[in-house]
Amino acid sequence: MGKVSPAAENGVDKMVLPILQYPDERLRKLSQPVDRLDDGEGALIDDMIETMYAAPGVGLAAPQVGVLKRILVIDTTVGKKPESLLVMVNPEILSTEGEKTEEEGCLSIPDFTAEVTRAETVEVGFESRDGEQMTLRADGLLSKAIQHEMDHLNGLLFIDRLSPLKRDLIKRKIKKAIRQGVYQHQ
Repeated sequence: MGKVSPAAENGVDKMVLPILQYPDERLRKLSQPVDRLDDGEGALIDDMIETMYAAPGVGLAAPQVGVLKRILVIDTTVGKKPESLLVMVNPEILSTEGEKTEEEGCLSIPDFTAEVTRAETVEVGFESRDGEQMTLRADGLLSKAIQHEMDHLNGLLFIDRLSPLKRDLIKRKIKKAIRQGVYQHQ
């Protein structure tokens, strides 16, 4: 299970949750929309934020911690600027512009990266943690993080965006690392 965070605030214990790692099949499942935010989702969001910062990472989607709900958290400053934290519930990409290819990695595929082509700019609609309908236009690292985490909500990993040759190469390296005991997956 997770561990209690020393950063628990206001008497509410936050947990660092285990992050599922490829080839765990739960990462391939489609997440379900959140009908109504309640205390359970609030606690999940708090735990996801704590887990993202502990990893450390710039984003985390609920499926990565084994919860098939359309929730993601992103902070491209990795906690350096708390006001940069984004919580998105039921996000939906409304429009995209341009194209950019950059190196990308994933907390669910540790120690492996590859160049991935994504939209340069996205406009996304979502509900805030408070249930407010919001729209955000993002570019740069934030755009990439939103697209990456939204892929998780749809059962996709960054390796699915690679050519079959590059994807198979990474998969073979992961299988070898698992056999050698140097790649630990839950």
